[in-house]
Amino acid sequence: MDLSPAKLGLLATKYDGYLEGSLVDEFIADFGINFAAGHWCAGEFFDRFAPGGYNSDNPGFDPSEEAQVARVAQAGIKGIEWHEVVFQNPDGTRNQAKIDSVSAAMKEHGVRPTNMNFNTWSAPKFKYGGCTHPDPARRKEALDQMLLGVETAHEIGCASCNIWPGSDGWDYHFEVDYGQRLSWFIDGCTALADACDRKGLKFGTEPKQYEPREMNMITNTVAKAALVAMEVNKNLGKTVMGVVIDYGHEQMVGNTPADSLYMLKRFGVPIANFHVNGAKYNANDEDRIAGTDDVWRFIEFCYAAADTGYSGWFGLDQFTYRTEQTVSMRLSMEFFANSMKKALKIYAMRDQLAAAQATGDAVQTIQLVKKVVYNG
Repeated sequence: MDLSPAKLGLLATKYDGYLEGSLVDEFIADFGINFAAGHWCAGEFFDRFAPGGYNSDNPGFDPSEEAQVARVAQAGIKGIEWHEVVFQNPDGTRNQAKIDSVSAAMKEHGVRPTNMNFNTWSAPKFKYGGCTHPDPARRKEALDQMLLGVETAHEIGCASCNIWPGSDGWDYHFEVDYGQRLSWFIDGCTALADACDRKGLKFGTEPKQYEPREMNMITNTVAKAALVAMEVNKNLGKTVMGVVIDYGHEQMVGNTPADSLYMLKRFGVPIANFHVNGAKYNANDEDRIAGTDDVWRFIEFCYAAADTGYSGWFGLDQFTYRTEQTVSMRLSMEFFANSMKKALKIYAMRDQLAAAQATGDAVQTIQLVKKVVYNG
Protein backbone atom coordinates (compact mmCIF):
# COMPACT_ATOMS: atom_id res chain seq x y z
CA MET A 1 0.00 0.00 0.00
CA ASP A 2 1.06 3.57 -0.66
CA LEU A 3 0.95 5.27 2.75
CA SER A 4 2.92 8.37 1.81
CA PRO A 5 1.89 11.71 3.36
CA ALA A 6 0.64 12.86 -0.05
CA LYS A 7 -1.73 9.90 -0.32
CA LEU A 8 -2.86 10.11 3.30
CA GLY A 9 -3.67 13.77 2.66
CA LEU A 10 -6.31 12.68 0.13
CA LEU A 11 -8.34 11.10 2.93
CA ALA A 12 -9.56 14.50 4.13
CA THR A 13 -10.28 15.84 0.66
CA LYS A 14 -10.95 13.49 -2.23
CA TYR A 15 -12.06 10.59 -0.04
CA ASP A 16 -13.97 12.37 2.70
CA GLY A 17 -17.37 10.78 3.17
CA TYR A 18 -18.78 7.44 2.06
CA LEU A 19 -17.11 5.83 -0.95
CA GLU A 20 -19.18 4.27 -3.72
CA GLY A 21 -19.16 3.98 -7.47
CA SER A 22 -15.98 5.13 -9.20
CA LEU A 23 -14.56 6.53 -5.94
CA VAL A 24 -14.12 2.95 -4.71
CA ASP A 25 -11.98 2.08 -7.73
CA GLU A 26 -10.00 5.31 -7.47
CA PHE A 27 -9.33 4.77 -3.76
CA ILE A 28 -8.10 1.22 -4.37
CA ALA A 29 -5.83 2.46 -7.19
CA ASP A 30 -4.57 5.59 -5.42
CA PHE A 31 -3.43 3.69 -2.34
CA GLY A 32 -1.99 0.76 -4.29
CA ILE A 33 -4.30 -1.75 -2.63
CA ASN A 34 -4.28 -5.18 -4.30
CA PHE A 35 -7.83 -6.52 -4.25
CA ALA A 36 -8.89 -9.87 -5.70
CA ALA A 37 -11.68 -12.44 -5.57
CA GLY A 38 -11.60 -16.20 -5.52
CA HIS A 39 -12.97 -17.63 -8.75
CA TRP A 40 -15.51 -19.56 -6.65
CA CYS A 41 -17.07 -16.25 -5.51
CA ALA A 42 -18.33 -15.85 -9.07
CA GLY A 43 -19.47 -19.42 -9.63
CA GLU A 44 -22.26 -21.76 -8.59
CA PHE A 45 -22.94 -22.28 -4.88
CA PHE A 46 -23.83 -25.64 -3.37
CA ASP A 47 -24.48 -26.79 0.17
CA ARG A 48 -26.11 -29.82 1.78
CA PHE A 49 -29.47 -28.06 1.71
CA ALA A 50 -29.31 -27.28 -2.02
CA PRO A 51 -26.95 -29.89 -3.49
CA GLY A 52 -28.16 -29.09 -7.00
CA GLY A 53 -26.92 -25.52 -6.74
CA TYR A 54 -28.66 -22.25 -5.94
CA ASN A 55 -28.52 -21.17 -9.59
CA SER A 56 -29.60 -24.50 -11.07
CA ASP A 57 -33.03 -23.10 -12.00
CA ASN A 58 -31.46 -20.31 -14.05
CA PRO A 59 -30.80 -21.57 -17.59
CA GLY A 60 -28.84 -18.43 -18.38
CA PHE A 61 -26.29 -18.92 -15.63
CA ASP A 62 -22.87 -20.02 -16.91
CA PRO A 63 -20.79 -21.68 -14.14
CA SER A 64 -17.63 -22.03 -16.24
CA GLU A 65 -14.32 -20.62 -15.06
CA GLU A 66 -14.22 -18.33 -18.08
CA ALA A 67 -17.59 -16.85 -17.07
CA GLN A 68 -16.31 -16.48 -13.53
CA VAL A 69 -13.45 -14.33 -14.80
CA ALA A 70 -15.95 -12.12 -16.61
CA ARG A 71 -18.05 -11.65 -13.46
CA VAL A 72 -15.00 -10.74 -11.37
CA ALA A 73 -14.07 -8.13 -13.97
CA GLN A 74 -17.65 -6.85 -14.09
CA ALA A 75 -17.42 -6.24 -10.33
CA GLY A 76 -14.42 -3.99 -10.97
CA ILE A 77 -11.98 -6.38 -9.29
CA LYS A 78 -8.52 -6.66 -10.81
CA GLY A 79 -7.27 -9.96 -9.37
CA ILE A 80 -8.54 -13.53 -9.19
CA GLU A 81 -7.56 -16.58 -7.14
CA TRP A 82 -7.69 -20.14 -8.43
CA HIS A 83 -7.70 -23.78 -7.33
CA GLU A 84 -5.12 -26.02 -8.96
CA VAL A 85 -7.70 -28.71 -9.77
CA VAL A 86 -9.35 -26.30 -12.25
CA PHE A 87 -6.28 -26.82 -14.44
CA GLN A 88 -5.91 -30.60 -14.02
CA ASN A 89 -7.61 -33.57 -15.62
CA PRO A 90 -9.37 -36.22 -13.50
CA ASP A 91 -6.28 -38.43 -13.78
CA GLY A 92 -4.12 -35.70 -12.24
CA THR A 93 -2.39 -34.58 -15.44
CA ARG A 94 -2.26 -30.95 -16.56
CA ASN A 95 -5.17 -29.69 -18.65
CA GLN A 96 -3.38 -27.41 -21.11
CA ALA A 97 -6.58 -26.50 -22.92
CA LYS A 98 -8.11 -25.15 -19.69
CA ILE A 99 -4.90 -23.30 -18.80
CA ASP A 100 -4.93 -21.63 -22.22
CA SER A 101 -8.66 -20.85 -22.14
CA VAL A 102 -8.65 -19.33 -18.65
CA SER A 103 -5.44 -17.40 -19.36
CA ALA A 104 -7.07 -15.96 -22.48
CA ALA A 105 -10.15 -14.96 -20.47
CA MET A 106 -8.01 -13.21 -17.84
CA LYS A 107 -6.13 -11.33 -20.56
CA GLU A 108 -9.37 -10.36 -22.32
CA HIS A 109 -10.93 -8.97 -19.14
CA GLY A 110 -7.79 -7.43 -17.64
CA VAL A 111 -7.79 -9.63 -14.52
CA ARG A 112 -4.53 -10.84 -12.95
CA PRO A 113 -4.05 -14.28 -11.36
CA THR A 114 -3.01 -13.79 -7.73
CA ASN A 115 -3.06 -16.93 -5.60
CA MET A 116 -3.26 -20.68 -6.28
CA ASN A 117 -5.21 -22.57 -3.62
CA PHE A 118 -4.66 -26.31 -3.27
CA ASN A 119 -7.73 -28.56 -3.11
CA THR A 120 -7.16 -31.92 -1.43
CA TRP A 121 -10.56 -32.29 0.17
CA SER A 122 -13.31 -32.47 -2.48
CA ALA A 123 -12.17 -35.76 -4.11
CA PRO A 124 -13.37 -38.85 -2.20
CA LYS A 125 -9.88 -40.37 -2.36
CA PHE A 126 -8.73 -37.63 0.03
CA LYS A 127 -11.53 -38.01 2.58
CA TYR A 128 -9.01 -39.25 5.19
CA GLY A 129 -6.57 -36.46 4.41
CA GLY A 130 -4.26 -35.00 1.81
CA CYS A 131 -0.79 -34.36 3.23
CA THR A 132 -1.79 -36.41 6.28
CA HIS A 133 -3.61 -39.34 4.67
CA PRO A 134 -2.68 -42.55 6.53
CA ASP A 135 -1.85 -44.26 3.21
CA PRO A 136 1.59 -43.11 1.99
CA ALA A 137 0.51 -43.62 -1.62
CA ARG A 138 -2.37 -41.19 -1.11
CA ARG A 139 -0.06 -38.70 0.61
CA LYS A 140 2.22 -38.82 -2.42
CA GLU A 141 -0.74 -38.43 -4.75
CA ALA A 142 -1.88 -35.34 -2.86
CA LEU A 143 1.61 -33.87 -2.85
CA ASP A 144 2.10 -34.55 -6.57
CA GLN A 145 -1.22 -32.82 -7.31
CA MET A 146 -0.17 -29.75 -5.33
CA LEU A 147 3.34 -29.68 -6.81
CA LEU A 148 1.77 -29.64 -10.26
CA GLY A 149 -0.34 -26.77 -8.95
CA VAL A 150 2.85 -24.88 -8.10
CA GLU A 151 4.00 -25.34 -11.70
CA THR A 152 0.67 -24.05 -13.00
CA ALA A 153 0.70 -21.10 -10.60
CA HIS A 154 4.07 -20.08 -11.97
CA GLU A 155 2.99 -20.62 -15.56
CA ILE A 156 -0.12 -18.43 -15.38
CA GLY A 157 1.58 -15.75 -13.26
CA CYS A 158 0.31 -16.12 -9.70
CA ALA A 159 2.11 -14.42 -6.82
CA SER A 160 1.49 -17.08 -4.16
CA CYS A 161 0.22 -20.56 -3.30
CA ASN A 162 -1.89 -21.61 -0.35
CA ILE A 163 -2.64 -24.93 1.31
CA TRP A 164 -5.98 -24.88 3.11
CA PRO A 165 -5.88 -28.42 4.56
CA GLY A 166 -9.62 -29.07 4.52
CA SER A 167 -9.46 -32.85 4.90
CA ASP A 168 -6.40 -32.90 7.17
CA GLY A 169 -7.55 -33.21 10.74
CA TRP A 170 -9.88 -35.39 12.79
CA ASP A 171 -13.51 -35.83 13.77
CA TYR A 172 -13.25 -37.94 16.95
CA HIS A 173 -11.04 -38.40 19.98
CA PHE A 174 -8.42 -41.17 19.58
CA GLU A 175 -8.99 -41.15 15.80
CA VAL A 176 -5.43 -40.14 14.87
CA ASP A 177 -1.89 -40.02 16.14
CA TYR A 178 -1.68 -36.24 16.49
CA GLY A 179 2.11 -36.06 16.45
CA GLN A 180 2.42 -38.27 13.39
CA ARG A 181 -0.18 -36.30 11.47
CA LEU A 182 1.57 -33.04 12.32
CA SER A 183 4.90 -34.45 11.14
CA TRP A 184 3.36 -35.55 7.84
CA PHE A 185 1.88 -32.09 7.38
CA ILE A 186 5.21 -30.39 8.08
CA ASP A 187 6.90 -32.75 5.59
CA GLY A 188 4.36 -31.89 2.90
CA CYS A 189 4.59 -28.16 3.56
CA THR A 190 8.39 -28.33 3.43
CA ALA A 191 8.25 -29.85 -0.06
CA LEU A 192 5.66 -27.31 -1.20
CA ALA A 193 7.52 -24.35 0.28
CA ASP A 194 10.73 -25.46 -1.41
CA ALA A 195 8.95 -25.82 -4.76
CA CYS A 196 7.32 -22.38 -4.40
CA ASP A 197 10.62 -20.79 -3.44
CA ARG A 198 12.28 -22.20 -6.55
CA LYS A 199 9.56 -20.57 -8.65
CA GLY A 200 9.62 -17.23 -6.82
CA LEU A 201 6.19 -17.75 -5.26
CA LYS A 202 5.04 -16.93 -1.75
CA PHE A 203 3.63 -19.90 0.17
CA GLY A 204 1.39 -20.19 3.20
CA THR A 205 -1.12 -22.34 5.02
CA GLU A 206 -4.60 -21.10 5.89
CA PRO A 207 -5.71 -22.06 9.41
CA LYS A 208 -9.31 -22.82 10.32
CA GLN A 209 -10.82 -24.22 13.49
CA TYR A 210 -12.95 -26.95 11.90
CA GLU A 211 -15.12 -27.80 8.87
CA PRO A 212 -15.10 -29.97 6.89
CA ARG A 213 -13.31 -31.82 9.70
CA GLU A 214 -15.77 -31.69 12.58
CA MET A 215 -13.45 -31.51 15.59
CA ASN A 216 -10.24 -29.87 14.37
CA MET A 217 -8.28 -29.17 11.25
CA ILE A 218 -4.54 -29.85 11.44
CA THR A 219 -3.78 -26.10 11.69
CA ASN A 220 -6.78 -24.82 13.62
CA THR A 221 -5.32 -21.47 14.73
CA VAL A 222 -2.96 -18.83 13.37
CA ALA A 223 -0.56 -19.64 16.20
CA LYS A 224 -0.31 -23.31 15.23
CA ALA A 225 0.03 -22.39 11.56
CA ALA A 226 2.84 -20.05 12.53
CA LEU A 227 4.62 -22.86 14.39
CA VAL A 228 4.35 -25.07 11.31
CA ALA A 229 5.74 -22.27 9.12
CA MET A 230 8.63 -21.70 11.52
CA GLU A 231 9.49 -25.40 11.50
CA VAL A 232 9.34 -25.54 7.70
CA ASN A 233 11.53 -22.46 7.44
CA LYS A 234 14.00 -24.07 9.82
CA ASN A 235 14.04 -27.15 7.58
CA LEU A 236 14.78 -24.97 4.55
CA GLY A 237 17.28 -22.72 6.31
CA LYS A 238 15.46 -19.54 5.26
CA THR A 239 12.11 -17.80 5.58
CA VAL A 240 9.85 -19.09 2.85
CA MET A 241 6.56 -20.24 4.38
CA GLY A 242 4.01 -17.95 5.93
CA VAL A 243 0.36 -17.89 6.95
CA VAL A 244 -2.74 -17.01 4.97
CA ILE A 245 -5.14 -15.06 7.17
CA ASP A 246 -8.86 -15.58 6.57
CA TYR A 247 -10.92 -12.96 8.41
CA GLY A 248 -13.92 -15.28 8.80
CA HIS A 249 -11.75 -18.04 10.24
CA GLU A 250 -10.46 -15.57 12.83
CA GLN A 251 -14.03 -14.76 13.75
CA MET A 252 -14.86 -18.45 13.87
CA VAL A 253 -12.16 -19.31 16.42
CA GLY A 254 -12.71 -16.14 18.46
CA ASN A 255 -9.34 -14.52 17.76
CA THR A 256 -8.86 -10.78 17.52
CA PRO A 257 -7.81 -10.59 13.84
CA ALA A 258 -5.52 -7.59 14.33
CA ASP A 259 -3.71 -9.34 17.16
CA SER A 260 -2.87 -12.26 14.86
CA LEU A 261 -1.20 -9.93 12.38
CA TYR A 262 1.04 -8.36 15.01
CA MET A 263 1.87 -11.77 16.45
CA LEU A 264 3.06 -13.02 13.05
CA LYS A 265 5.20 -9.95 12.56
CA ARG A 266 6.74 -10.32 16.02
CA PHE A 267 7.77 -13.92 15.29
CA GLY A 268 9.00 -13.18 11.78
CA VAL A 269 6.37 -15.26 9.99
CA PRO A 270 5.23 -13.58 6.74
CA ILE A 271 1.62 -13.20 5.67
CA ALA A 272 1.35 -14.93 2.31
CA ASN A 273 -2.17 -13.77 1.46
CA PHE A 274 -5.41 -12.46 2.96
CA HIS A 275 -8.96 -13.72 2.59
CA VAL A 276 -11.72 -11.27 3.50
CA ASN A 277 -15.39 -11.92 4.10
CA GLY A 278 -18.05 -11.54 6.78
CA ALA A 279 -18.86 -13.90 9.65
CA LYS A 280 -20.39 -13.79 13.10
CA TYR A 281 -18.10 -14.07 16.13
CA ASN A 282 -17.62 -17.65 17.37
CA ALA A 283 -19.92 -18.99 14.66
CA ASN A 284 -19.57 -21.02 11.49
CA ASP A 285 -17.46 -20.14 8.48
CA GLU A 286 -20.23 -18.16 6.83
CA ASP A 287 -18.24 -16.37 4.10
CA ARG A 288 -20.79 -13.59 3.78
CA ILE A 289 -20.31 -10.15 2.22
CA ALA A 290 -17.24 -8.50 3.76
CA GLY A 291 -17.78 -5.62 6.19
CA THR A 292 -21.33 -6.57 7.17
CA ASP A 293 -20.50 -7.56 10.76
CA ASP A 294 -18.54 -5.88 13.57
CA VAL A 295 -17.07 -2.78 11.90
CA TRP A 296 -14.75 -2.07 14.85
CA ARG A 297 -13.02 -5.44 14.41
CA PHE A 298 -12.87 -5.14 10.63
CA ILE A 299 -11.47 -1.59 10.68
CA GLU A 300 -8.88 -2.60 13.28
CA PHE A 301 -7.96 -5.58 11.08
CA CYS A 302 -7.44 -3.22 8.11
CA TYR A 303 -5.39 -0.88 10.32
CA ALA A 304 -3.17 -3.76 11.44
CA ALA A 305 -2.57 -4.80 7.83
CA ALA A 306 -1.36 -1.27 7.04
CA ASP A 307 0.59 -0.84 10.27
CA THR A 308 2.44 -4.16 9.88
CA GLY A 309 3.45 -3.31 6.31
CA TYR A 310 1.39 -5.85 4.36
CA SER A 311 1.74 -5.23 0.62
CA GLY A 312 0.17 -8.36 -0.90
CA TRP A 313 -3.33 -9.19 -2.08
CA PHE A 314 -6.63 -9.04 -0.22
CA GLY A 315 -8.75 -11.78 -1.78
CA LEU A 316 -12.48 -12.25 -1.35
CA ASP A 317 -13.46 -15.69 -0.09
CA GLN A 318 -17.23 -15.57 0.02
CA PHE A 319 -20.18 -17.84 -0.71
CA THR A 320 -23.17 -15.59 -1.26
CA TYR A 321 -25.71 -18.33 -1.79
CA ARG A 322 -28.84 -16.19 -2.10
CA THR A 323 -27.47 -12.97 -3.58
CA GLU A 324 -26.17 -12.37 -7.09
CA GLN A 325 -22.45 -12.98 -7.44
CA THR A 326 -21.27 -9.80 -9.18
CA VAL A 327 -23.32 -7.47 -6.99
CA SER A 328 -22.11 -9.29 -3.87
CA MET A 329 -18.44 -9.06 -4.88
CA ARG A 330 -18.84 -5.37 -5.64
CA LEU A 331 -20.47 -4.72 -2.27
CA SER A 332 -17.62 -6.50 -0.49
CA MET A 333 -15.09 -4.37 -2.35
CA GLU A 334 -17.07 -1.22 -1.50
CA PHE A 335 -17.35 -2.05 2.20
CA PHE A 336 -13.69 -3.08 2.31
CA ALA A 337 -12.67 0.23 0.72
CA ASN A 338 -14.68 2.22 3.24
CA SER A 339 -13.29 0.19 6.14
CA MET A 340 -9.73 0.56 4.86
CA LYS A 341 -10.27 4.29 4.39
CA LYS A 342 -11.24 4.60 8.06
CA ALA A 343 -8.24 2.46 9.03
CA LEU A 344 -5.91 4.74 7.06
CA LYS A 345 -7.41 7.81 8.70
CA ILE A 346 -6.49 6.28 12.04
CA TYR A 347 -3.08 5.30 10.66
CA ALA A 348 -2.50 8.96 9.75
CA MET A 349 -2.75 9.80 13.48
CA ARG A 350 -0.90 6.70 14.68
CA ASP A 351 1.40 8.79 16.89
CA GLN A 352 -1.61 10.10 18.78
CA LEU A 353 -2.98 6.57 18.98
CA ALA A 354 0.30 5.29 20.40
CA ALA A 355 0.25 8.04 23.03
CA ALA A 356 -3.31 7.16 24.00
CA GLN A 357 -2.46 3.45 24.15
CA ALA A 358 0.51 4.23 26.39
CA THR A 359 -1.84 5.54 29.10
CA GLY A 360 -3.54 2.16 29.46
CA ASP A 361 -6.90 3.97 29.49
CA ALA A 362 -9.21 2.50 26.85
CA VAL A 363 -11.43 5.59 26.95
CA GLN A 364 -8.59 7.69 25.56
CA THR A 365 -8.20 5.44 22.52
CA ILE A 366 -11.97 5.29 22.01
CA GLN A 367 -12.25 9.07 22.17
CA LEU A 368 -9.55 9.33 19.52
CA VAL A 369 -11.01 6.93 16.95
CA LYS A 370 -14.77 7.14 17.61
CA LYS A 371 -15.57 9.78 14.99
CA VAL A 372 -13.52 7.97 12.38
CA VAL A 373 -15.28 4.67 13.05
CA TYR A 374 -18.78 6.12 12.99
CA ASN A 375 -18.51 9.10 10.64
CA GLY A 376 -15.18 8.83 8.80
